[in-house]
Amino acid sequence: MGWIGGFSPFHSPQIKLMARQGNARKMTLLALLFLLALLPAGSAKSRHLPKASISSPVFGPRQVHGVLGGSVTVKCFYPATSVNRHDRKYWCKESGSRCVTMVSTNYVAPSYQDRVSLTDHPEAENFQINISALGLEDSGSYQCGLGVNGRGLSYRVTLTVAEAPPVPEAAELFYVKLRSTWTVSCSFGPETADMKRYLCKKDKEGCRTIVNSYQEIDDAFKGRALLTFEEPLGSFSVTMTQMDWEDAGLYYCGTGEYGSGGKSKELDVFIYEDKNFPQLKTTVTGTKGSSATFECLYDPLKKSTTRIWCKWRVQGCDKIIDNTGYVKYSYEGRVAMFENPGNKTVTIVLNQLEAKDQGFYWCMSNELKEQQSSTELKVVDGEPGLTGKKEVEAPVGSRLGLTCSYPCKYYSYEKYWCKWNYTSCPVLPAQDQGLPGPSATCNTSNKTVVLSFDPVTEEDEGWYWCGVKRNGLFGEVMAVQLRVAAGNDARHSPELLDVGDSSPESGAVPPGGAYSDAEVRKGAAPESSDESHGSNTLALVLGPLAGLILIVVTAFAIVKYRQMKRSDLVSVGSYRTNISMSDFESVRDYSASNSACVKDSQETPMGQDEFITTTDTLESAADTKKAKRSSKEDADLAYSSFLVTSDSIAQDSSRGDSTVLDVSPKQDQLQAVI
Repeated sequence: MGWIGGFSPFHSPQIKLMARQGNARKMTLLALLFLLALLPAGSAKSRHLPKASISSPVFGPRQVHGVLGGSVTVKCFYPATSVNRHDRKYWCKESGSRCVTMVSTNYVAPSYQDRVSLTDHPEAENFQINISALGLEDSGSYQCGLGVNGRGLSYRVTLTVAEAPPVPEAAELFYVKLRSTWTVSCSFGPETADMKRYLCKKDKEGCRTIVNSYQEIDDAFKGRALLTFEEPLGSFSVTMTQMDWEDAGLYYCGTGEYGSGGKSKELDVFIYEDKNFPQLKTTVTGTKGSSATFECLYDPLKKSTTRIWCKWRVQGCDKIIDNTGYVKYSYEGRVAMFENPGNKTVTIVLNQLEAKDQGFYWCMSNELKEQQSSTELKVVDGEPGLTGKKEVEAPVGSRLGLTCSYPCKYYSYEKYWCKWNYTSCPVLPAQDQGLPGPSATCNTSNKTVVLSFDPVTEEDEGWYWCGVKRNGLFGEVMAVQLRVAAGNDARHSPELLDVGDSSPESGAVPPGGAYSDAEVRKGAAPESSDESHGSNTLALVLGPLAGLILIVVTAFAIVKYRQMKRSDLVSVGSYRTNISMSDFESVRDYSASNSACVKDSQETPMGQDEFITTTDTLESAADTKKAKRSSKEDADLAYSSFLVTSDSIAQDSSRGDSTVLDVSPKQDQLQAVI
């Protein structure tokens, strides 16, 4: 059938465009599916999860060797959760697609009666299968597992029965929690004591050295692996911390060179994840001059268990502190150990950090090596949060305040002072508790914590720590060393409060955090300077005022004397009197100006009086109209003006006027009177 007009829809430009768009969508979809297919593999690789760890947490030997007529013991591990502890354990033999049970919890197959047994050890996280009277027909593939056969919680084991010895030695199995510590002990006899000892990991190229007794260590295991010589002679152990997924696999510990005729032992390590295992920090960062806090896991079986904290080195671990009272000399006052039985941890605080403190630090125990852990310390440049004087010297009997300033970020933290000793740093009581000895006070207004001594005794000498806590966890710490000298042998320290010439009521406050009986204050040096300056100013003011009063009294006496001696001049006329009306006006203006000075006094922000004064010139008094009065009336007026002026001056002095008055115009007036 032909198309109308010879037109075919498959040749239309619109149809071709739609076809191209459809192909593009198909290609996009295929690319997306390809990426999705790659995603799980990449994710698994980034987490370093071995296949065995993903499929099942149950672990056992890869291969078991036995001798005809002999016996073998197979140990299978499982996570000891509450469900797994009570779940069914089994041992079955693979037959095609099935796995026939030979023995399980409370069951033994009839053909294996008196030959096979299964024993569960939940506290050790394993169960064991013992097979005796081995026959050649017992060779084959088996599974040990939990629950129902073939449901995934199982591990395949190959059993080989040889007709006669020797048989290969089975690998030693290690079932290790993720992020925990693994320790293996190896012994090859006294004859190997002078030979190189090593631990290596099997890979495609051979066996890669992890660590050896020649102080060689793989870069990936620096700070994590430690080789230690043990008794008896020829024995050694290797400890590895922070075990990760990629650490699973076959290892060999031995003497001499691997594969060159030396003795060695095969080790099979399996990593599994325990959700309840606490995850500790693997890296801690501290600021120079500040402090760093480390946590160690300890669940001692006995109270006598020794807990040790040391710095890792290739040749061993250098002990810094332990719970028996040992502290390395160079770390005295710098490190303390705090036990927390409630959460089964021990906290280590190291302060006064320096660049050389960088490295790996280990928590160790002489009882449970699994609880050993390592943490890397990094020291960076910066300013410590807690600040204060780090060394203070004081004489016996003096009063002292050690000041510790904290930033705003620690405002809501718990603050404390403690006195360091070789076993801990006991917190000192707060001042309001009224207990004898040093006491701590926190002043939130100026963000300081002050440790008060009243008085200082010889027993107070030592190291004191100022620190912060939050939710019971130790934060930053600052250490202060106090030296106590007898009598006046001590150099004067700004923290000291001199009690020989002053009392608390006098308001004398020492610099750098000295305190009064009511509270501890900081920064008192400016206050002492202000008080001294105020005393000098008062002396400068009272001197001229006293002189002024003496001159006025003398002038008044002279006036009265002249009135008595020259009474005849009064009858002649007022213009012949010795005191003119302009003098009276000038004195009245002076009195008014002093009253205005007192009324205009204002308080400045710094707490000093600032005065605003207005002084009329003497020339304005010259324009005042002179009145003719009798000599007696003139004298009465002069006396009244004098009383007003004296009262005003007295009020200025009583109000603590710190301004030196300009008395030169008044002296001119008094000269006129004379």
